[in-house]
Formats: sequence, C-alpha cells, structure tokens
Amino acid sequence: MPKITRELGPGDPVHLHVRAALDVRLAALRAHEPGTRSGEDAEDLHQMRVAVRRLRAMLKAARPFLDRETADGLRAELGWLGRALGPVRDLDVLIERLTTEAAHFPADERAAVDTLLAGLHAERDTARAALRKALDSRRYRRLLKALAAEAASTEPGPPVDTLAALSGLVRAEFARLARAVAKAGPEPEDEVLHALRIDGKRLRYTAELARPLLGKKIRVLLKATTDFQDLLGEHQDACVAQDRVRALLAAHGEVIDFDLAFVGGRLVEREEARRVSCRAGWWAVWDTLERTGRSVL
Repeated sequence: MPKITRELGPGDPVHLHVRAALDVRLAALRAHEPGTRSGEDAEDLHQMRVAVRRLRAMLKAARPFLDRETADGLRAELGWLGRALGPVRDLDVLIERLTTEAAHFPADERAAVDTLLAGLHAERDTARAALRKALDSRRYRRLLKALAAEAASTEPGPPVDTLAALSGLVRAEFARLARAVAKAGPEPEDEVLHALRIDGKRLRYTAELARPLLGKKIRVLLKATTDFQDLLGEHQDACVAQDRVRALLAAHGEVIDFDLAFVGGRLVEREEARRVSCRAGWWAVWDTLERTGRSVL
C-alpha cells in the first residue's frame, strides 16, 4: 500500500494524520535498531526506546480513530519490545550517572567505584544478550510488519472534524494529568511522582501528534510539558541511583571494604541532595504547565 507523501492539513481525515505520525516513529525505531544491536552508542538504544514509547502513546490516544483491536494488539507488542529495551537502557543511564559523579573523586575512591559498579556491568551484559535475542526473534519481525501495515493502511476512520479531534486528544491527556496531580497533592510519595512523570510523557507524545495542525500554541505546551517531565525524570533517576548503590553495597555482605563503603555513602548522599532539590521544585514546574495548558487548550 502506498505511503502518504504529501503534507497533511486540517482537511485531511484524522486517521491519516495518526498513520503518518506512526510512519515517522516507525522509521525512527528502524533507524536506531543497528546501533541498538551493536551497543556502540547508547544514544541509539535511548532513541529506539523513545520511539517505542511514542508509538504506544499515539496508539492509545488515537484508539477512537483506528481499529481498536489492531491498535491494542500493537500496543501490547510494543510493550513487550519496550520491556526488552528497558533494562539495558536503565543500566546505561545508571552506570554513566555514577561514573560521571565519581569522575572527580581521588584515584583510590574512583577505583572503589569501579569495584562497586562491576555488578552493574555484568548485569548489563546479561540484559544486552536478552535484548539481542528479542531483536532477532520472529516476534519482533512480525511487529515491524504489523506497524508498517497500519501506518500504510487506507482503511477509513470515523467522519470527524480533524482539528477538533486532535485538540480533544490533547485536552483529554491534559485533564488526566491535572486530575492525577490534584489527587497527589503538593507532597506526594516518590512513587507517585514517578507515575506523574509517566502521565506527563503521555501528554507530551499526544501533543506531538497534534503539533502539525495546532502550531505555535502547542509548541508552548510541549515546552512546559518537557520541563515537567525532565524534572520528574531527574527525581526518579536520583531515587533509582540511591537504591541501586545501597543494593550494591549490601551485596558485598556485612564485612565491607572501608573505601567501598565510603564512596557508596558519598554517592548516596549526592543523589539524596538531587532528590530533595527536585521535590522542592516540582510543584512550581507543574504550576507553569497547568497555566500553559489552560491557556492554550
């Protein structure tokens, strides 16, 4: 089936806008697959994982305009792929974060950090082997084929006003996030902030779907949403880093080398400072996003 080669406008059906966006994200996924396989540049894995998340968010938001059984099936399979990509990416981020943090430590302390991180490197090797197996599987090839078929499909969607429909998708995600924030309150648990970050991503990815039609005002919303997501992402990274360092120390048993315990404590202390700083600033970032959303949607 032929792909859409012209620029779409407000007069084009919403399902064509959705499928064009799916095609762009599928192309990104495929473009970063070789680098993800080789592991030469961690950014390829990051971008492939982002493409998967954007595809899933688009398929969920656009369910009213696609065949729901097909969209839900694709989302489920993309969830499987995301779970294959996630462990390696998370370990890449954690190892780089802790290594960078320790770069200015004295030489003996850096050596202790290397010892501490040896377990993470081994864990990443195991996760990478599982990832390569997933990318070599028939299941993965079937998923790519199914995504390409949906992106190229000419199956008609429901007769709706395209601009209003896409705007409605963004408003629905914004309202969902606003309700979650209201329920969380200004001092939520760390796990709740992590959930809000995920909701923020869904808003961002849905807004990206509408960006070609909504123009400047949606770009303002995207900027505020990205700031919200980034701050909560830093908060989550700090929480994870603390927990993993503590677990690495615990794995050495009750009798532990002094240098190892010392550098582990330094790393935990720094991550705790970041966690506290992010918690102190997240409500102001949300306030900006809320005001932006209510003014443009």
